[in-house]
Amino acid sequence: MGKIRIRTGRGTGTMEVDDDPKNWSGDEFRKIQKIRKRKAANRMVHTGRGTGSKKLGDLPDARPRPSTEGMTRITGRGTGSRKSRNKGSKE
Repeated sequence: MGKIRIRTGRGTGTMEVDDDPKNWSGDEFRKIQKIRKRKAANRMVHTGRGTGSKKLGDLPDARPRPSTEGMTRITGRGTGSRKSRNKGSKE
């Protein structure tokens, strides 16, 4: 298993991770981020264009991704649309 570099922070930073996608994308990465945030809870971060600062532990946790089931999805070049389907169903 090899390592890959992914971009972080608006493309200005990089992070080296295993090439297994569940480690750097989706719900698995959210868990990793939550653990990192807990470890660095006392670290100060700058907010509002650098004019304010807060402890990282005081910031709210990321909310879970909402379901898109039943929403209208735009297709093509914005000329068509269709309803999103259930995860388990096949079209």
